[in-house]
Amino acid sequence: MTRCVWDGLIGQERVVSHLRGAAESGTVAHAYLFVGPTGAGKKSAARALACALFCDDGGCGSCGDCRRVRAGSHPDLHVFAPEGVTYVVGQIRDIVRDVHLRPAEASRKVYIIEGADRFNDASASAFLKTLEEPPADVVMVLIAREFEDVLPTIASRCRIVRFAPVPPSVARALVMERSGAGEAEAQAALAASDGVIPRAIEFLGSPGRRNARLTILGILKRLAVMDGHDVLIAARELLGAVRAPVEEMKSAQAEEVERVREFLSRGVMSDLEKRQKRELTAREREGVTEIMSVTESWVRDCLVMARGAAELVDNADAADATAEVARVLSTPAALRALDAVGRARQCMAYNVSPQLAVEAMLFDIQEVLRCPR
Repeated sequence: MTRCVWDGLIGQERVVSHLRGAAESGTVAHAYLFVGPTGAGKKSAARALACALFCDDGGCGSCGDCRRVRAGSHPDLHVFAPEGVTYVVGQIRDIVRDVHLRPAEASRKVYIIEGADRFNDASASAFLKTLEEPPADVVMVLIAREFEDVLPTIASRCRIVRFAPVPPSVARALVMERSGAGEAEAQAALAASDGVIPRAIEFLGSPGRRNARLTILGILKRLAVMDGHDVLIAARELLGAVRAPVEEMKSAQAEEVERVREFLSRGVMSDLEKRQKRELTAREREGVTEIMSVTESWVRDCLVMARGAAELVDNADAADATAEVARVLSTPAALRALDAVGRARQCMAYNVSPQLAVEAMLFDIQEVLRCPR
């Protein structure tokens, strides 16, 4: 049975009621700020709203418009993320110029602005007038984890929608239902995807991403006995592994372009190609983030096993190696390893080379494994 686009927002009944009611009654705000924890479904809700606005049946989930929104290929859905630590003025000016172009197909355009907490004063100033008074055919959805981290000048111009955390057991059951995976596989996928349900389902459907996870776990298992050269080679191997799924995505994009090329104008094709390039960049960064997420979940597994809570591990298929580390790992040492992952994530946010960020993380964790007290 075909699912309505709103059915995918588990545990967010209040949000669904509000957004669906606004779409059906024609009272959608010009700008929203979605706030809530990672994995709560903020981006999925933004896409569902786009479906509801583009689809003749209010977001049926099966028509061409809904399918293209979900695939990220609808020409009137625009998704942006900061290109660096913060949004820069040049990127915001590009967004503002795009906002004032007419929709390509639908009667409206939807903009999803990720990282709404990463505006600085200059980029916010360049964006405020457009955010406050966008064209009548534009809806903007800004996304952030914490309301308090968003500049007041940005937040005050948006309708705030708060998302509740999804209980881990509910997230795991949903991933199992929609992917056909077993409980252990679903848990590992959620750990690799920072608890984001759609990403976990995509993860399970990608042989390249699943193989990359196994590569990460294999390197962590051997890390303590590697020499410095081996660690550098391992970092390169990890980055090569996470780039393989990017090639899968690139092939799918090429097929999409060939399928629609004859139906779209040169300008719309150019926009589609730019969007696809942004998506490839985002997928590659997501792959590097998965290295860190899997590493973080493995360290947490070592810690919970050291504390006698083996039932809480995320990576059951690596339990033997984890138990070996857990026998000698102290809590302070585990926390040092988790800090190493946190520093690597911060490096990525500051546009440090992924190679350098991963190398530094591996060396820091190796030091912990060699001195686990």
